[in-house]
This record gives sequence, C-alpha cells and structure tokens, in this order.
Amino acid sequence: MQDPPRYLTTAEVAGLLRVRERKVYDMAAAGEIPCRRVTGKLLFPRDELERWLEGEAHGPLPEVVSGSHDPLLEWALRESGSGLATAFDGSLDGLERMAAHEACVAGCHVFEPETGEWNLGHVAARLGRAPVVVMEWARRQQGVLLAPGLGAGIRTPADLAGRVVARRQPSSGAGMLLDHLLGDTAPRFTAELARTETEAATAVLSGAAEAAPGLAALAAQFRLDFLPTATERFDLVVDRRSWFEPPFQRLLAFCRTPGFAARAASFGGYDISGLGTIRFNGP
Repeated sequence: MQDPPRYLTTAEVAGLLRVRERKVYDMAAAGEIPCRRVTGKLLFPRDELERWLEGEAHGPLPEVVSGSHDPLLEWALRESGSGLATAFDGSLDGLERMAAHEACVAGCHVFEPETGEWNLGHVAARLGRAPVVVMEWARRQQGVLLAPGLGAGIRTPADLAGRVVARRQPSSGAGMLLDHLLGDTAPRFTAELARTETEAATAVLSGAAEAAPGLAALAAQFRLDFLPTATERFDLVVDRRSWFEPPFQRLLAFCRTPGFAARAASFGGYDISGLGTIRFNGP
C-alpha cells in the first residue's frame, strides 16, 4: 500500500475541513493553519495539519499559568488584572501540563548542560512541534539562599557538604541546576519539599534548612546570605492561540508600564531588558 502524501493541496484540505477552498486560502493568509508556499502554490504538511486539528479539537486551553514560580511574574499576573490563574509546581511540571492541555503558559528555567543554554531542548522534547511561542521573561540571578552568617564559610556549592539543604521538587529548574553544580557533594536534604521560591526562602529563615536553591531577589527580601551560581534565563512557553487572547495581552501591556519596571528593579537580581524577546516560535 502506498504511503499517504506528505503534503495536501488546498482542495484536499477544503474537503477535509468541509469548507470552501476560499476559506482555506483566507486561513493560510491569516496564519491560522500550517502551510508552505512553493513556487506560488500552497501546500499543507500532513503531520503539522494533523497536530493543528488535534489542537483545534481540544478547544481553547485553560487560562492557567503553570511551571516554575517567579515572584515578579506572580505579582504582575495579579496587578495586571490578567485573570490568569496559577499552578506553579516546577518547570517540567509546566511543560507536562501544557502537553496535557491543562495550561496555556508555562514558566521555565531549565539549564541544559550539553549546550549551556536554557529551556529550548526541553520544550522541543516534550512539546515537539506544538504551536507554542517561547518568550524571554527575565534574566535572574540564581544561587543558594543561606542562613544569616553562613555566607562567609560557603563560597562554592561544594561547601554545602553535610549542610541541611531544602529539597526542591524533581520538576524544579532550581533544584536541577543545584544538583548539576553539586556533582559528588553530599548535603543533607530536608524531607519536606520547598515547591516555590518563597517556600525555599521561608525554610531557611525558619531554621528548617541552612540553605536552599533560590533567587537573589528572595535573599534580599528575607535578609538571607546568598551564594550566586548562575545568571539564568526564565522563559514563558505560551500557547500561540492564547498569546492573542485578552488575558495574556493584558499581562504584556502591563509589563510595558513604568510601574512594572520599577517593581522589577526593587526586587533586585532581575534584568528585564530582554523581556518579550522571542526565543522560539513553533510551526
């Protein structure tokens, strides 16, 4: 049996969708359907079209921001009146939720040692050629939150040997980065997980842990010592259709205001000069 053609014609797509050919041309011109223009003729990749149809069948994704917790993002979602709900439980969890059509945005800051880059390999591996946009949110100073007074004695991650460190969930980008930096160093991890940046800082402040992976912004807020380890890129992975909907557009508009810039500066450890830069735009 002959394999089905890799590309469909306009007439074949019109028949599949049960619309007139003119409608298919209009959708292609508006970028609403995956297509290629070859020598002036429109062709439609079968595999991309099937994924597009699957997405259409699921309808709009829930207005939920998942993935890694970011204090500036959490504040902006609330202050912008975006209406977007949150389900922060780690970078990898966010990608899983998007793949399961349970969220329209995922915050990610996963270091990829093979390339020295952030996020894109994991996005490609979990979401494939899904119609998503990866947008830079901020560059953040990532490191280790330390109990007051410990900073003088802990100069590298190796100095955490034997110390009590708050454990982050397996899906956490901060935890994955610290595991990479620790190598063979063996701290004593807490049994209880710190699932957000705030929970990590609270664990150290309360004395439940001597250290925790976390942000410079939280060290300043909670008056903790801090060991910097990396300037990371925190990205938002956004469903393309949801990008153009009012909730996400309200967030973007708010991020262009002086009040947002002032708040980012007050947090410390944030560089938002690249906010809005598109790092990947899926088919």
